[in-house]
Amino acid sequence: MEIMQAEDTLVCTNRSPGLQHMSLWVLRDRNGKPQVAVDPVGVRPGNWVFTMSGSAARHATGNFEVLTDLTIGGIIDFWEAENDQPTGNTVATG
Repeated sequence: MEIMQAEDTLVCTNRSPGLQHMSLWVLRDRNGKPQVAVDPVGVRPGNWVFTMSGSAARHATGNFEVLTDLTIGGIIDFWEAENDQPTGNTVATG
């Protein structure tokens, strides 16, 4: 699992049927690298989230048939930052 920040939705009108109708989000890791994840929890821009990757990402969607290797597992309300990491301070939504 990794902590990332939700940047914005990713709109794809043509996509693999294996993604079904899952919401897609652009996330930034702590180095600023963008990654795309499916969102079964309903994040908003700026939310800090934890992600699951690999086969756990498919299970986290609630539907093992969704083809993903990165899924948002939850919205972080708060965590204690380490030396070089930002502090998450968001309000849970949903």
